[in-house]
Amino acid sequence: MKRILQHLSRFKYVYTLLAFGLWMMFFDQNRILNQISLQKSLRGLLKQKNFYETEIKKNQKLSNDLVFDSVFMEKYAREKYLLKKDNEVIYLIVKEE
Repeated sequence: MKRILQHLSRFKYVYTLLAFGLWMMFFDQNRILNQISLQKSLRGLLKQKNFYETEIKKNQKLSNDLVFDSVFMEKYAREKYLLKKDNEVIYLIVKEE
C-alpha cells in the first residue's frame, strides 16, 4: 500500500493536470465544444458585418450621386424604374433563359 501511495505521489501534478483537462473539456461551462461553436458563429457574424459595411458604403455613394448629380439621377430612374419622357416610347427587351 505504501508503495502505491509513493507511486501516486510522484505523479501528483500529472494527475492534477489530467483531471483539470478532463474537467475543462467535458464538464465546465466553457468547454471546448462550446468554444468551437462560438468561434464558428463569430466568424459568420464578422462576415455579415463586412457585407453590411460594404453595402452601406455602396448605398451612401448611390445616395450622394442621386442627390448631387441630376444626370445620374435621370439615368438611374430610367434604368431602374423604367421612367420615360412624354414623347418617348420604351421597348423592354427580356432575355429568355
